[in-house]
Amino acid sequence: MNARFTFCLFAIWFTFTLNAQTYKFDFTNNKTVKAGYQKITPANIYSEETGYGYDLGFLPDEKNGTPFFFSVKVPDGNYKMTAVVGRKKVKNHTTIRGESRRLLFENVITQKGQTDTCICIINKRNPQIGDDEWVNIKPREKSKLNWDDKLTLEFNGDQPVISELILERVDGVPTIFLCGNSTVVDQEEEPWASWGQMIPRFFDDQVCFANYAESGESANTFIAAKRLKKILTQMKPGDYIFIEFGHNDQKQKGPGIGAYYSFMMNLKTFIDEAQSRGAYPVLVTPTQRRSFDENGKIKDTHLDYPDAMRWLAVKENIPLIDLHAMTRILYESLGVEDSKKAFVHYPAGSFPNQTSDLADNTHFNPYGAYQIAKCVIEGIKEADLPITAHLRKYIQHYSPAQPDDFNTFIWHDSPFIDMIKPDGN
Repeated sequence: MNARFTFCLFAIWFTFTLNAQTYKFDFTNNKTVKAGYQKITPANIYSEETGYGYDLGFLPDEKNGTPFFFSVKVPDGNYKMTAVVGRKKVKNHTTIRGESRRLLFENVITQKGQTDTCICIINKRNPQIGDDEWVNIKPREKSKLNWDDKLTLEFNGDQPVISELILERVDGVPTIFLCGNSTVVDQEEEPWASWGQMIPRFFDDQVCFANYAESGESANTFIAAKRLKKILTQMKPGDYIFIEFGHNDQKQKGPGIGAYYSFMMNLKTFIDEAQSRGAYPVLVTPTQRRSFDENGKIKDTHLDYPDAMRWLAVKENIPLIDLHAMTRILYESLGVEDSKKAFVHYPAGSFPNQTSDLADNTHFNPYGAYQIAKCVIEGIKEADLPITAHLRKYIQHYSPAQPDDFNTFIWHDSPFIDMIKPDGN
């Protein structure tokens, strides 16, 4: 078979899958390939010309079990991901994350000759709103995997292995849009993390999370950057929008600024725009800072912003998830010293090129973000939101008064690390 003929076959395959918005890849060492699948070898490096391939300079290494990335160029939307992990000759231990470290599946273990099928829905987007309009993303976001034209998957773990991958466009499932700041955003680098990138792991393939949060944002700057406008172009009846602000809003000063003034007006914009499209707004009070008093109790540092959100939820008759209250219980249950294990507190030398201590009392590490995602889930259940039915069946009840043991939490670091803290404090 000559090269010209091979290229023509590929062009026919790629055109077909692009039009159908279904993409099928075979990663096995089998000589035969199932109909409709594209064979993947280490030579398949991502490029704009092919629109798929191993990405970011990482290839699978079954011998050493290193993480690797695979990207596919797809239009904006929600995609059903079916990933078959496991191989005939290799024991498998795989964690799957999407885009900017969104946790999809963790610690999937198969023995030699076994496979396991992981299915979920993942959202992909770029900054374009219309022909001549774009989200005003920040300079640092331009390199983030959340804001480009491709859907990127990270395969990590002790021995990450994938045999088969299918991506299929789906339009009928409810999307939960997340709006917020650095405590919600998909943090790109270790050791930072937020609850918004952990929560997809707990839900089945009948809902999808689309995290539009960004570090440093307040309700008004989120709107001004056209993040909400982009969301509204994707929103459909039956979707949800979770709104967690107040953390940075409380720092704003000036005439007309305040929890019951400008903040209320901005939150009402989110609520009204969502409801006018048949979507369901949910208010989420801001997470507490790690700010203990001399008695080991958390000090309130958010002024009257959490109370304003509680008041507005009652007035508008919409659900509220009270993270402000739950994270107080969580941090006090962990205690003054052990609560550091939920935040970015690391001595110098904990990470490559880390020359000084990290001691951040606002931003979470993966363990802390995971605990707070569980708090959000309890809030979803308490509010009796219909998406509760789509929690994965094995998800157990969680109490912030009894957090998970830090020593049992397993997290495999992504290869990207940054010692610069996110915006906001």
